[in-house]
Amino acid sequence: MRQRLPLRLPRCSECEADLAPEPHRVRPLGRVSDRPAVTAGRLSCRVHGTVQGVGFRWFVRDHARRLGLAGSVRNLEDGLVEVHAEGPLTAVAALRALLFEGPPGASVVHVEERHPVRGLLPNPFTIIR
Repeated sequence: MRQRLPLRLPRCSECEADLAPEPHRVRPLGRVSDRPAVTAGRLSCRVHGTVQGVGFRWFVRDHARRLGLAGSVRNLEDGLVEVHAEGPLTAVAALRALLFEGPPGASVVHVEERHPVRGLLPNPFTIIR
């Protein structure tokens, strides 16, 4: 007979508090025509660290285009890089994860998420100079 291991909740890296799992909600899906085909998401953020002069904007643009995202990336005068992206939730999440890595030579310290911008974003994903 297998021994049951105790359930260990994930912990917040900042404050070491237990993160409770989301309650499981079951709801009827309705007719197939009522279901959204793809859930869209938006990402607006500023990337802190050594992110200018290392090819960070081209790195973001190339990955965003491969993921099929619309949006833009640009350098800011204070040394940060600003990213706006829109597309399927899984693709937006993948780009968000890539922002923490960056290209070789980049050193990302923090990714500051902001309220998403309103309106249409450039498609294909563009570098704003």
